[in-house]
Amino acid sequence: MPPLPSFAAAAPQPLPGRLSADIARVVEAFGHRDVTLGEIIHLMQQRAYSFLLLLIALPFCTPVPLPGLSTPFGLLIAFIGLRIACGLAPWLPERMLRTRLPAKWLPKLFLAAERPVRWIERFLRPKFSALVQVPALRRIHGVVICVCGLLLLLPLPIPFTNFFPAVAIALLACAMLEADGRFSIAGGVFFVLAIAYFALLGFGGGAVMQQVGAWWNPVT
Repeated sequence: MPPLPSFAAAAPQPLPGRLSADIARVVEAFGHRDVTLGEIIHLMQQRAYSFLLLLIALPFCTPVPLPGLSTPFGLLIAFIGLRIACGLAPWLPERMLRTRLPAKWLPKLFLAAERPVRWIERFLRPKFSALVQVPALRRIHGVVICVCGLLLLLPLPIPFTNFFPAVAIALLACAMLEADGRFSIAGGVFFVLAIAYFALLGFGGGAVMQQVGAWWNPVT
């Protein structure tokens, strides 16, 4: 595998091009065969890690949780977020870079994501870029991404447990791809919603489970 480029987390310089064009490049290059994360990173160059965060988060932006997949991908997201939070250049261990995605996975994913991605592109512009490019604020992005990745790690078969953290990750990834501070704010809003939702589950989960148990096994 060719050497993989890295870039400073504090000074992102996105390559020109639209998000849908980036997706088309990846599908054209790898849609016919299995692909490793390392190959995607090498193709995308400076946009690689933000694009990878979006790529991984998209399948979880649904109300129905995906416990079998959320744990390994949540770990990957948390690792990338931690490095950004520490002001380090994005980097992945060789073992993660060798992670393979099935040949049919990419085309199916992007076919499902094409409509929302094109809708997002209508609004995604380099505006309020300081919210993304100032090093201290970018580290905060990393903290949020790391926490959301850890939330995805939890194998909870409860609706929306993947949705809120995944949407926050996807919005922040879009913000970093195009230096759009508005998407950064939106990602922060979904992060707050994710924390509130998990707090609600934590405080009210016991009562909810007792009620479900009562419905399932009614006293006769």
